[in-house]
Amino acid sequence: MGSFPTLKLACKAPWIYCGGVFVWPYRDRLTGRRLGPVRALTPFLATCGKGTEIPVTSFLKLFRGIGFALVVAVLSWSGSSAVAQNANWWEGITGFGQPDFSGKKASLERTPPRQDTLNDLRPNDIPWRSDEMLAAMERAIAHYERIVNSGGWPVIPGTRMLRPGDDDERVGFLRRRLMVSGELARSAGTHSYTFDSIVEQAVVRFQENNGLRTTGRVDQPTLAALNMTAEERLAQLKINHGRILELVQQPPEDRYVLVNVPAFQLEAVERYQTVLRHRVIVGRQGRDTPSLKTMIRGLNFFPYWRVPDSVAKLDVFPRLVKEPGYLQQERIRVVSGDFNGPEIDPTSIDWSQADARVIKLKQDPGPQNALGLVRIDMQNEHGVYMHDTPMKPLFQQRARAFSAGCVRVQDVFQLVEWLARNEPGWETPGQVQAVLDMGQALDLKFSRPVPVYFAYITAWAEPDGRISFRPDIYRRDGAVAMADVFDPDAPPPPSAGLAP
Repeated sequence: MGSFPTLKLACKAPWIYCGGVFVWPYRDRLTGRRLGPVRALTPFLATCGKGTEIPVTSFLKLFRGIGFALVVAVLSWSGSSAVAQNANWWEGITGFGQPDFSGKKASLERTPPRQDTLNDLRPNDIPWRSDEMLAAMERAIAHYERIVNSGGWPVIPGTRMLRPGDDDERVGFLRRRLMVSGELARSAGTHSYTFDSIVEQAVVRFQENNGLRTTGRVDQPTLAALNMTAEERLAQLKINHGRILELVQQPPEDRYVLVNVPAFQLEAVERYQTVLRHRVIVGRQGRDTPSLKTMIRGLNFFPYWRVPDSVAKLDVFPRLVKEPGYLQQERIRVVSGDFNGPEIDPTSIDWSQADARVIKLKQDPGPQNALGLVRIDMQNEHGVYMHDTPMKPLFQQRARAFSAGCVRVQDVFQLVEWLARNEPGWETPGQVQAVLDMGQALDLKFSRPVPVYFAYITAWAEPDGRISFRPDIYRRDGAVAMADVFDPDAPPPPSAGLAP
């Protein structure tokens, strides 16, 4: 190939000598950051002086299409003396680079991941099942109707994570999105493309309001929640207003328990005020915790666990094919016919062909028992109940859909003491602990059963105006966008097995 001609640039304007111009969307090789249409070629053109010769091929590689037009226009423009005095003139152009008029440069170093602080329990004593909640929901619906009528909020383009310290054109979309829903003050502005600490705090507030891990980063679940439309959120509020209205229309009760399944929490209500709140673990997808109303009729301390046929068939029998020693490890007996039938030698059974209608599993009481040290008896057609658990570290995770349908309760003995308080001999605090200290099985049947509700509420509002949303873990809200999104950075779920 022959030699290529050169392009002689007469760089008379001092701002060309100092700044240069370059073409989007080049990336910084060190940080991997996509650069705006200013800064990446500064080293290339910094040597540009009067009479410098630069091969045309170099420009053809860099200045294509729109980029070429931009460069030609800039190079042919003889800027004013005011522009010449400001080598960073491009920083003030909307949509270019980083329009931060403070003159401060964003740090290239990203902050480490923020530790998730678990504060997911509701902060007041207003029950979900209350007129106050209905009124707050109606105000939230009116607010979102105004947002929808005003055009909603912008969609944040792309799929790459946004983190504190990033300079990215999408941060402008993020700022506008958070301003509309109220997590970011309008005084923060939308012209800066820097993901600063103010934006990080707003992202954390958004994550708290949506039941997401408070990383301060726009990760996959956060981006999915941000990009749900205002119309979808309005529909979600209306659906849940109907669910709460249905609960409120039930006959009033002096004392009751309500489990909000997608919120992973329980409230105990007395005289129309919430007196206890507890984190709970609910059924994983495919083992949904049902919506129901029934009565709590008693307590079983140091219970046997009679493994339900569905859990035996789907979870335990397949595991025993691979781990025949699992029964002895977990102190599980095999019986025939029903749970009171004769005990069978487990080594005589082909677990790949076992029939859960004939072969029953019963776990001995103790700290290894899947029900923990207490079971809350609540008869219902679904065969689900509330109970203690030996797997207490799982309560530290924000999303807690791990069980086979039953509800595990954190600090369950506080709830048990409240439930038993009206029973003769159980009026004084400490009776529950006394039973636990004895270490003997005890069944307490309530003379005054306590109502319990398992509800499915994925959106609600607080009296102070805060609006909360939760992932639609069982796909009951009717929109795929509202469903849970996989978080690759979340703590791993427990392995399947004995998990009522």
